[in-house]
Amino acid sequence: MPHRKGLRRKIWTAFILQAAAISFAAVLGVYGASAVLKHVLIQQALQEEAAHYWQRMQANPGAEVPDTYNMTGYLLPAGADPKRVPETIRSLAPGFHALPRAQGGSLVLVDQDRHGHRLYLLFKQEQVDSLAFWFGMAPLAIVLVVIYVIAWTTYRASRRAVSPVIWLASQVQRWDPKQPEPALLSPENLPTDVEGETLVLAQSLHEFASRIENFVQRERDFTRDASHELRTPLTVIRVAGDMMAGDDSLSPMARKSLGRIQGAGRDMEALIEAFLILAREGDTGLPDVDFDVAEVVQEEVEKARLLVAAKPVEVSCRVEQGFHLQAPARVLSVMLSNLLRNACNYTDAGRVTVTVRHGEISVADTGVGMDETVLARVFEPFYRAANPGKEGQGIGLSIVQRLSHRYGWPVRLESRPGEGTTATLSFPHATTAAG
Repeated sequence: MPHRKGLRRKIWTAFILQAAAISFAAVLGVYGASAVLKHVLIQQALQEEAAHYWQRMQANPGAEVPDTYNMTGYLLPAGADPKRVPETIRSLAPGFHALPRAQGGSLVLVDQDRHGHRLYLLFKQEQVDSLAFWFGMAPLAIVLVVIYVIAWTTYRASRRAVSPVIWLASQVQRWDPKQPEPALLSPENLPTDVEGETLVLAQSLHEFASRIENFVQRERDFTRDASHELRTPLTVIRVAGDMMAGDDSLSPMARKSLGRIQGAGRDMEALIEAFLILAREGDTGLPDVDFDVAEVVQEEVEKARLLVAAKPVEVSCRVEQGFHLQAPARVLSVMLSNLLRNACNYTDAGRVTVTVRHGEISVADTGVGMDETVLARVFEPFYRAANPGKEGQGIGLSIVQRLSHRYGWPVRLESRPGEGTTATLSFPHATTAAG
């Protein structure tokens, strides 16, 4: 589970970085202490030793130079032969010097009094290194071990502290958004270490999931009941309308009104079907089938011709290259019927042409068209441009866009005032129709 690994990895990374930072600071501190030991304390000791020797020499000109386990001294009186001093330090000027390892690696102080006598004091480098190790590296190693043990113990304690959160996240991740399982977070199913803020969060999620479960069930009941209850009266209206249409005694005015009733009935059937599809949040209840897009287009074009029967508008279909889709065919029918109904409603004369190309369907009309302001808002629910006398609820294109997002079929509109509108549906996963 990505979130589980991510949380624990972040905690582990935080402690690793913390231990590394502390280790770096400790090493830097010890290195600085070693430098201080070598370049300050030892230098100060050599200076004090030289000053002490000059005092002894004033009191006793024959005083011996220092010669201990750690330090060796040489005195070169003024005007004496320099060969009395080892060659490696003979040419050194007054001051502090560090000899290379090949020459012994000692720290050297060359001091000269007012009479021209020179004193050479050598402090053994291996002693410096030994002191640096025992007073620096050894304590550093102990400190680092203690730091790592504390960091590891703290990490384990932190893991135990966040384990309830990780468990809670893993339970929620397994939920089906359309059918959550609140029983997983019921009080009797919670681990004993879930307490405090995590317990409050678990209880809140349990209540929230229970409410979602109730909402989902109510939505399913509504869609089932609406599918049955709304289709039944519309079927009665459609059958009654068809029977009345067969009556030759109807006046032209009555027949025109009957046509409007039949058209409104067809619109309501299409809207109800679109709403039922959209109400199921990804589960349309319709099976995916492999179907020929051109056949669905031609069927919807035939239905659209009834919408312009009383207008000088030609509705035609041109199949340049057919293709197949693996999806619910009824969804495409709903989208096309809304696009065609919109095109026919806003075209008073001219033509509406549906063109099928591979992976694309376009619906072009010669209607009133739209300017950029209207085009920018045309997909908003219930938005209708100021076109007097045009019927509609302003939700057809909104339905088309929502279904296009649901199935990954992008829709785009191109339009110019007075020149018409072209709506294009694209299908990225189209397959070539079998020839």
